[in-house]
Amino acid sequence: METQGSGTHSVDQLTTAQAVLQRLKQAVQAKVIGRDEVVELTLIALIADGHVLLEDFPGSGKTTLAKALGEAIVDDQERHAGSDNPPIAAFRRIQFTPDLLPSDVTGSAIFDASTNAFHFRHGPIFAHVVLADEINRTSPKVQSAMLEAMGEKQVTVDNRTYALDPLFFVIATQNPLDLVGTYPLPTPQLDRFLFKIIMRHIDRDAELQVLDTWQQRRDQSSSTIKVGRNEILAARAAIDEHVYISDSIKSALVDISRNLRHDERVLQGNSTRSLVLSLPALQVLASLRGRPYVSADDLESLLPHILGHRVELAPGVSDFNKVLRDCMREPIEQLARSTLKASA
Repeated sequence: METQGSGTHSVDQLTTAQAVLQRLKQAVQAKVIGRDEVVELTLIALIADGHVLLEDFPGSGKTTLAKALGEAIVDDQERHAGSDNPPIAAFRRIQFTPDLLPSDVTGSAIFDASTNAFHFRHGPIFAHVVLADEINRTSPKVQSAMLEAMGEKQVTVDNRTYALDPLFFVIATQNPLDLVGTYPLPTPQLDRFLFKIIMRHIDRDAELQVLDTWQQRRDQSSSTIKVGRNEILAARAAIDEHVYISDSIKSALVDISRNLRHDERVLQGNSTRSLVLSLPALQVLASLRGRPYVSADDLESLLPHILGHRVELAPGVSDFNKVLRDCMREPIEQLARSTLKASA
């Protein structure tokens, strides 16, 4: 049982974590206009230690989003002389093309004639925020190297493994319209992404604001709001430790998944891994909403983004959201009844 002191300490840690989230949100929203939901989901994925796949069209602001997030993060970790770990870049953009090689992403061993030895040259993947632009335009070999780094937070070159930073975060994009010369990601690889976010055109007022402020935002070279890398990692740990997930929430997650897998409109359901990955995301959303516990509202908000790219629908079925709503209805009602019973 928590003592009064430990309870106060947990409240302080959560308050600090919420402040970190709000500062990051302000920094990104100052550069990215009209996409508040996308910004929020991206920050949830960052703090929940996941990755994001954006399905978008050219010029939708994905580079601006990733760059604004990277520029808001300050690398404040201590580095010791002689360490193999290089300084981590805030942001790197990798343009994926069919002729790209895995070494173009991860780095490669370069021969140094002066020392008569090979030295590893770190690739662009060694950054806090990596924009993997048009990831479906590169070969499966490069996709595998990228997704291995996302899953294990490490790269292996010439039988030597190099660790990526714990904050390593990928924003990948794919164009849903121009599919010529692409290598679509199979479902098991899509499962590596916490969220798939479909970006729409921003509304008229937001688009006018973009035109009115583009010079001001262009001349502002970097974010004036900065958040330390260690602050983000501390916020991640605090939310994980102090935001409560009840057994009823976990039961609802499992029941929704089982309903999807048994629904005749679904060809392939979601994995157990998706349920595990959803827990920290739900905790972060609850924290953003000022609660130290996960609620049914959090489930309804996030599950479409968590499960949409993991569930394969049967031929002739196109409306995933309707299928999900039907499969969620009974578990959410049971969750509401159990919550009322517990509070009675």
